[in-house]
Amino acid sequence: MSFLADFEPALIHSPFDRQQQHTYKPSEKVISNPSTISSISSITTQEIKKANGISLITKTMATSFSSSTNLTIYSIYFAKPEYKPSLDMDLLSVEYGSSSEDEFTKNSTKRTNHENADSQIVKRSKIDLAPDVSLEDPKLSNSILTRPTDTQISVNIPYDDMMKPVLGPANPYSTKVMNKNVLTGHVEEQAFSEAAFKTQQRTFTSFGYALDPSLITQSGTGYVGNIEKAVAMNGATIYDPTPKPDDMPQRLPKGDSAVLEGEDKYMGPWAGYEGENIGNPVGPPEGTIITRTESETKSKKEIETGQERTIFHGKSEYDYQGRTYMHVPMDLDVNLLGEPGTQECFIPKRCIHTWSGHNKGVSAIRFFPKSAHLILSSSMDAKVKIWDVYNDRRCLRTYIGHNKAVRDITFTNDGRRFLTASYDKYIKLWDTETGQCIKSFTTGKIPYVVKFNPDEDKQHVFLAGCSDKKIVQFDINTGEVTQEYDQHLGAVNTITFVDENRRFVTTSDDKTLRAWEFDIPVVIKYIAEPHMHSMPAVTLHPNKKWLACQSLDNQIVIYGAKDRFRIHRKKRFTGHLIAGYACQVNFSPDGRFIMSGDSEGSMWFWDWKSCKMLKKFKAHDNVVIGCEWHPHETSKVATCSWDGLIKLWD
Repeated sequence: MSFLADFEPALIHSPFDRQQQHTYKPSEKVISNPSTISSISSITTQEIKKANGISLITKTMATSFSSSTNLTIYSIYFAKPEYKPSLDMDLLSVEYGSSSEDEFTKNSTKRTNHENADSQIVKRSKIDLAPDVSLEDPKLSNSILTRPTDTQISVNIPYDDMMKPVLGPANPYSTKVMNKNVLTGHVEEQAFSEAAFKTQQRTFTSFGYALDPSLITQSGTGYVGNIEKAVAMNGATIYDPTPKPDDMPQRLPKGDSAVLEGEDKYMGPWAGYEGENIGNPVGPPEGTIITRTESETKSKKEIETGQERTIFHGKSEYDYQGRTYMHVPMDLDVNLLGEPGTQECFIPKRCIHTWSGHNKGVSAIRFFPKSAHLILSSSMDAKVKIWDVYNDRRCLRTYIGHNKAVRDITFTNDGRRFLTASYDKYIKLWDTETGQCIKSFTTGKIPYVVKFNPDEDKQHVFLAGCSDKKIVQFDINTGEVTQEYDQHLGAVNTITFVDENRRFVTTSDDKTLRAWEFDIPVVIKYIAEPHMHSMPAVTLHPNKKWLACQSLDNQIVIYGAKDRFRIHRKKRFTGHLIAGYACQVNFSPDGRFIMSGDSEGSMWFWDWKSCKMLKKFKAHDNVVIGCEWHPHETSKVATCSWDGLIKLWD
C-alpha cells in the first residue's frame, strides 16, 4: 500500500478501451473498469485515487496482481502528463486575470466547475527538477564531418569543418597496417597551418631549432634541434625581435653632410662596416703571380692538332693478295656491287650479331658507300671505329683524334675518306684505309652536322651546320671557308641535298625548315608553322621525292623534296616516343618501309603507303639513336644506341 502512495494516479485500461481517445487533466485518475479494480485484493480504488506523484507501474509489474483478474496494466506517464489546452488557459486566466469583465466572469465560472468536479486538485505550476539534457554539442548536430581519406564530397561543407583535426583514440582491435607514406616509414598528420609550419621551418634554418607540437608535454621542452639556443633565445622565431650578437660588426659613421672629401666625408647610407675591405685590392702583389704556359695548362690526355693516331685491330693489314679491308668481298651469296632497291625488302626478326667496343654511347653509324661491307661508328668516348659486317665481324680500326664526343660522321662517295664532327669544335678529314688524319677544320663553334656535296665533281666541298646558327661551306683543297649561309635563328641540326644536289634543305632548333640553292646564301623556301616542332633528323626517300623529318612531338612528318617543299598531311607516322632525342629515320632500299628508334630502346617499322605500324621490338637498353638499312640485303638492319652497342638484325 505504501508503495503506491507516492506515485501518480495509475492509468489502467481494459483491452477493449485501448482504441479510445482520452485527454487527461493533471492528477486526473482514469480507470477503464472500476468494478474490476475493487476486486483486487492488494489495491483498492480509494488508494489509487489518493495516489500522488509520478507513477512507476509498468507492464512488467502486472505479476503482483491476482492472476484471476483480467486487467491489463500499461506503462504510466514517466514525463509530464498531457495538458488539456482549455484547462491551461483557465489556469493562466486565474493566475494573471483579465481586463475584460466577460472573460473574468467566464473564467471564474470554469474555475468553480472545475473545483466542484475535483476538489482535491491543487492548482500550482509544476517544475521539472531533472529535465532531459543532451550531452551533445548542438553545433555538431548541424555539421558534417569528413574523413581524411574522402576524395569526393557531394555537399558544400564549411572550410572549418573540413580542416578539423582527426580526434579520438585509435582502434586497438584494428588490424590495418599504416601505409608507408615516406621513404623511412609513416608520418602522422598534424593539425598545423601552412604559415606556422613555414615559420618553424625558416626558424630551424636560421637558428637551428624549431617548435614541435608533438613534443609539448608537461616535462618536455617542445623544441627540436639546438635546445640550449632555444632556451637562450626564449624560443623566438624569425619574426620575433632577437638580441644582436656581441661580435656583430659595427656600422661606420655616416659622416658630415657638409664635407665631401677627407676623413669625415659624408657616406650616408653607403657607410660600410668595420673590418670591410670594399674597394681595396686583394690577392698577392703584382709580380708574384706565376703564369703557366699554354702547353702546361692543357691536359695530358688532350690531343692537339697533328697528334691524331690510329690503331689497327688485326694480325695484318693486307691479305695474301695484298688487299686491305677496303676490298669488297666477292665470295658471298649477295652481290654487294649491285643496284640498291632492286630486291623486295622484309622487316628483320632477330639479332644476329652485336658489336661492343665503345666505352660510351654510340652517336651515329654509317654503312660503307655502295657495297656496305663495312660500318663506321662514332661514339661519345671521342673515338671512331670501323667494323667488318661480314667474315669475322670484328673491329678493324680505331681513329683517335678528338678530345670530346663525336657528333656526326659522313663518307665521301667512294668511301675512301670520311669527316668527323666533334664537340671539341673541330671537323677532321680521315683516310679510311690508313687511318691518317688528312686535315682539320674549325670555325670556333661546335659543328652539329657535316655533309659532302654528293656531286662527283664537288667531292672537295662539304657543308657544316654549327651551333652559331650558320651553315659553313669548306673547301678541302684550300681548307678555307668559301660560303656562309646565315639565316637560321638557332643551331643547325640537319643538312639534306635534294633536287639532283642543286639545292639543300636544313632544319634548326628554331623550329623552321629552309631550302637553299647550293653556293647561294639566300633562302628560296622558308617553312615555319605555329604547330611545328624542331626536327633534328631528316632522311631522303629512295625515290628522291620525299623528306622524312623526325619531329620532337613524337611523330615523323613528310615534306615534298621538289620545288614547293609542301607537307604531306596524309602521311604521319606516330606511336613512338622520341621527344628530346635526335633519333635517326631511315628507309628500306625499296622504299616500302620506314623505320626509327625511340627513347625507350625499341625499333619501330611502318608501312610507307598505309602509314600503319607493322612491327615493334626491343632492340637496346637505352635510346636507339641511329639505324641503317643494308642496301643489298633484303632484311638486314644495323642499329646503334647510347648503351654503347651496335647490333645487326635480320
